[in-house]
This record gives sequence, structure tokens and C-alpha cells, in this order.
Amino acid sequence: MALTLIRKNLFLKPYFHFPTQNIIFINLFSANSSLNPASSSVDQELDRVETEIASLCQKHNSIPDFKKAFSIYEQSVDKGLVPSPPMSDTLLQNLAKKKEYKMAFSVYKKMTNSGALPSFLSLSALVECLVHFWQPELAVASIGLIMKRGFSISVYISNMVLNGFCCNGLADKAEVFLGEMERNSVSANVISFNTLIKGLCRDKKLEDAMNVKKRMECANIAPDLVTYNILMRAYFLDAKMDEATGLLDEMRTKGLEPDVISYSMLINGFCSNGDINRANELFEEMSSKGISPNTVTYSCLMRGLCQKGNLKEAKRLFNDMIRNGIRPDVVTFTGMIGGLCQLGNTDKAVDLFNFMMEKGEEPNNRTYNILINGLCKAGLLDDAFKILELMVEKGKKPDLVTYNTVLSGLCDLGKIDVALKLFNSMVLNKNMVEPNSWTICTLVQGLCQEGDTGNAEKISREMAKQKKIDVAPYCVLIGAYLKKRNVKKAMRLWRELFQLGLVPDSRTHSAFINGLCRCSLINIAKGVFIKMRKSGPSPTVFDYNTLMAALCSECSIEQARALFEDMVNGSCEPDIVSYNIIVDSTIRAGDIQSANKLMVDMQHRGLRPNALTFSMLINRFAKLGMMTEAKSLFERMKKSGFESDIFVFDSLLSGFRAVGETKEIIILLQEMADKGVLLDDKLTSTIIACVCDMPGGHDVVKLIPNFTQEKLKGSSKSCDELLTRLQNIVPMLQTSSSPESVQL
Repeated sequence: MALTLIRKNLFLKPYFHFPTQNIIFINLFSANSSLNPASSSVDQELDRVETEIASLCQKHNSIPDFKKAFSIYEQSVDKGLVPSPPMSDTLLQNLAKKKEYKMAFSVYKKMTNSGALPSFLSLSALVECLVHFWQPELAVASIGLIMKRGFSISVYISNMVLNGFCCNGLADKAEVFLGEMERNSVSANVISFNTLIKGLCRDKKLEDAMNVKKRMECANIAPDLVTYNILMRAYFLDAKMDEATGLLDEMRTKGLEPDVISYSMLINGFCSNGDINRANELFEEMSSKGISPNTVTYSCLMRGLCQKGNLKEAKRLFNDMIRNGIRPDVVTFTGMIGGLCQLGNTDKAVDLFNFMMEKGEEPNNRTYNILINGLCKAGLLDDAFKILELMVEKGKKPDLVTYNTVLSGLCDLGKIDVALKLFNSMVLNKNMVEPNSWTICTLVQGLCQEGDTGNAEKISREMAKQKKIDVAPYCVLIGAYLKKRNVKKAMRLWRELFQLGLVPDSRTHSAFINGLCRCSLINIAKGVFIKMRKSGPSPTVFDYNTLMAALCSECSIEQARALFEDMVNGSCEPDIVSYNIIVDSTIRAGDIQSANKLMVDMQHRGLRPNALTFSMLINRFAKLGMMTEAKSLFERMKKSGFESDIFVFDSLLSGFRAVGETKEIIILLQEMADKGVLLDDKLTSTIIACVCDMPGGHDVVKLIPNFTQEKLKGSSKSCDELLTRLQNIVPMLQTSSSPESVQL
């Protein structure tokens, strides 16, 4: 099968079969060259061509020489003079080594079309060409041809194919291929496993990547620094700091110490996740071990410092870098400018940009784009356009990112007219970059925010007909119509998507279901959900949660539970939000026992209660008068490191008031005062109601000035209002014999 496939796709042909009479003539000419006067000159011409090609291949081993050799080869073949297989092999292999894959592949086709069988090295070069051309499946077929010829497959070739699959986002196929390698007695090495692990990490399949690491260890191949660096970087990108740190500890227990590449990656990971202190510790650690930081190390740490606003320390590091003879490059400056822009400190970013150019470091497109984006987000469009003009003056061609950044800035500031002019220029001016779906989506979103859905719809439809967009602009439009409760138009656009050949993805389905639920069209949302399960993309946890929450809001708790059971049974892994929704509805229905079972199951799945879980449980128990449980949850919430919001305090105060727990109210008010809790109108009213219900006003009088004057005075309108209202009530509390006589 592999042989058939490779012949079909790669123009491989068997040896020519000559008619019988031609064979006789050839034999005659071969026997007596004098009968073929042209034969001698043909042989001489071929000798001359081969000599010239060989000379060029050996001359200086330079690309221009190889290109000239290929040109001579091509002209010779076109004249019907095909160089010998060894010469063709030599040229093909040299071109592949120089990564001139297009020419190498052309030589392969020409030599096989002439009936020559390529050598093992040429077939290996063919595999490399196909991997470069993003055709790993055909590369596998080429390996089949190599094996058919009786050659052994080296691990180098196999790793090349593995990398081809992984670079094409086909890590699952790469994993299958690794198994095939082992079955065909090709021993995978550390590079094989690292290639696959990197591919899985790139596809965000971290659990699978860790399983490959275990498989690697079972094969007695020890993970090296590269293995750990790949995995740690992937965990940092996924914001899983504990897992990344755990791998660092494991690496060290196995006797592997980080090198400058590892330290740079770790520092970048911690900075990207906001842990600048840990990044600083690692920087100091590497210096103490005598490992000199490089440009990347300094760049990562300085960018992190700029993002945190620690400009003084960033400047110190910059000077330290210069003293150590390390020249800041465009990446260094770009990272710092990006950090300053992210912080909103565009003045300093522009200053650094100017300093960069003064020092002779030429900004690249990314530098310009980051600065333009920062200025646009700060609302400084005039300054952004000046940078854009400078970019053009310096000979840098604005790319799609540049135009999309400016367009987004215009839309954010409500300058839709200018955004439309820029968009039309992109469409009409062939010298500008063509808009992509993101460009159109940004413009459509801006138009919808301005209420101009008609124009947004017109642009989306026109671009869809020209095959220039995906579903994203339609997703925005449908959401805009549902927000306006114009269900008829939303449904029409949903049908139009399919008519235009645009297949809604998971995100589009999710937005549609969410919009329908917000419009209380739960039955239609259920219909879309069911259709997803039958023929569309599989519903996500967001879809389940959206529909469950909507069903619970209309008291269809049994249907919500059925959806939850479907998730638990394997359709979709529930998350903490799923449990919050179903636990809340279960408690609201008065089924405390089932709610407790759900909480236990949640923790068995490794899901920890979040702030919303605690807030929701405290509220429900307080309403049921179960204040012992509510108070216990409040203490657990604090121990878990979650800050209580005004909703939690309001729930507790209302609950304590309902059961007459005056002492608990006073303790809670004092805690709120100590924390400086800012009040809204509802909590203000709850506090006043609690105070009015308290017997013995003297204790309350002592508490209230401490609570209001020291912590709340002037902090918000609500706090001032509470102070005024309490000051009016306190005298009445002092003179009134019954708290019920105080009117709010």
C-alpha cells in the first residue's frame, strides 16, 4: 500500500519497457559504436554535464553553486540527457543538506521519471523534503518505500517524521508512529520522546505528555534537561505553577541542575504568571552558582519588573547587563516596552522606544505593534498614528497585526467612521494587507456596540461571500441581536451561517445557547444543545453550566439534575461551577442530605470550593436559619484564603438577626469595621435593621462610632449615608424603651 501511494503522489515510475525492435537497435548500437555516430557526442555531453555538476557540488559548498548545479541538471534533463543515478543522488543529497527542498524534490522526480532507483541517502532526503512540505503522511509512505527496498530505518529519519507530525499539530499521529517505530525495531531515543512531548504540550495535552514521560522512563531512557524544560514551560503557559515547581524539584532530585536555558525559562514562566519574587530568587540563585545570565534571562526579568511597575529595579538590571558586556537586543527592549504598556505607563514606554533608537537598536514590527497597541488602549490615537508613520518612514511595512491593532483602538474609542475608512482602504488598496476574520470581527463588534447592526450585517455577509471570514463575526452579530432580544434576526443569521457554508464551532454554539438562555428561550436553547450532541461539536462544560443555570432559574431542577448526571456519567467533566449550580438548587429545594453528598463527590474529583461556593452555601444556610453551619462555613472560607464580599456579610447579618443572635451581630460588625468593608445600599439597610432590633442601646452606641467614623467616613456615598442615618437613630435608641418603636 505504501509503495502504491508513493508512486501515485511522487511520480515514481518503474523502469521503462522498450518495444522489442528498439531493444535490437540499442543492442546493435552498443555492439558497434561506429554504427551510431551521435552516441559518442551524447556521451561526451553527459560527461561534461556531470563533471560540471560535480565540480560545483564540491567547489565551495555554497548555495549559489548548488543552485547553478541544479540549473545545469534541469537543462540537461530537458534536452533528454539524464545524468547517471550516482550523480543525481549526489546533487539531491547536497540540495537537501542545504535545505533547498524544492530543488531537491525536483531532482528526485526527474531521476525517478527516467527510471533510476534512488539510493538510501536520496530516499532519506526525500523524507526530509516531505516533512518540510508539511506532508508527514507522505513521509511515512516514503519510509515504507525505503523498507520495501530492504534498507533499515534509522532513528534520525524516524525522529524527522515525528517532528513533522508534531509541527503540523498531529501529535496523536506522532504517538502512533512512535509505536510503529518500536514494532519495526527502531529504538526510540531521548530526542524521539522529547519531540513527542513537545508536540503534545503544543497541543495542550499536558496529561498525555506526562504519560509519554512515564513511558520514556519505563523504556530506561532518562528524561534530560530538555524534557523538563519543555514540560515546565507548558505548565507555566497553562498557569499551573505548582506542577511546574514540582517538576523543578523532581528534576533536582534526579541530579539534574538547571542551566542558563532552564533558568531563563523558569524566570520567564514565573514573571509571566506574576510571581516576580520567585523569579528574582532564581536569578540570584543562578548568579550564586556561577551561571552567567544571558540576554534572554535579563530580558525576561526586566519585562516582568516593568509589568509590576518596578522600574527602578528594571533600570538597575539594565545597567548591570551593560556592565557585564551583554548588549540589550530588540527582544530586550520590546519586552520592557510591552511590560510598560501592559502597566499603562505609555510615557515611559515611548521614552524607552526613543532611547532604543538612539542606541542604534532597530525596532522590529513586533516592537512597533506593541507600542501602537499600548497607545491605542490608552486612548492616545494621535501618538499611535505618529508611531505608525515612523514605522513606514523606517521602511517597515505595517502587517495585519498593525492594522488590526489600530482598527481595534479606533473601535474601542467609538471612532467607527475612521475605523470604517481604514477597513475600506484595506479592502480596496492592493498595496495594503487584506483584512482577515479577526479584522472583520473587530469592526462588526464596534458597529454593534454603536447600535449599527445593519452595517455590521452587510459587511459580514459580503466578506462571507468572498470567503474571507469564519464564523466569529456572525457569532458577534447573533449575540448583539439576542442582547436586543431580537430573536427573529438572530435565528435568521444562525440559518444563514449554514447556507454560506460556515460551520458553527463550539464557541459559536456556546454563545448562541447562552444568548437564548438570557432571553429566557430555554426550550430553543435545549434544542440547539440536543442538536450539538447529535451532529455538532460536543457540548462543553460551559454549555452544560449555562443550560443548568437557566433550568434552575425557572425551577426545572429535575431537568438540571438530569444534565448534571449526564456530565458525571462521562459526557463532560463537571467543574466547580457545575457543582455550585447543582448544589445551590439542591439546597434551595431543601434537600440538605443530597447537597452534602454532592460536596463530598466534588472533593473526590479534586475540585476545591471557591469563593462563590462558600458565598452561595452561607447564603442558603442563613436563609434556612442554620446559622451554626453558616458560621462554620464562614470560618472555613477565611482559612481557605478567600475574602468575604458584602453579599456574605449581608447573608450572615440577616441570618443572625432572624434568630436573634445579637452577640454574633456585634462581633461580625466589629470584624467588618476592622476590615474597612465598603457598603452598598442593601448592606447599609441590613445593618440599620440589625441595630434597631438590638436590645440595650448603650453597647451599640459604643460600637457604632468605632465602626462608622474610623473606617467608613468618606469612603463612599453609602458609608456617609449610614453614618448620617445611624447618628439620627442612636438618640432614639437611647430614649426608646422598645426597639420596635424606631421607624426606619
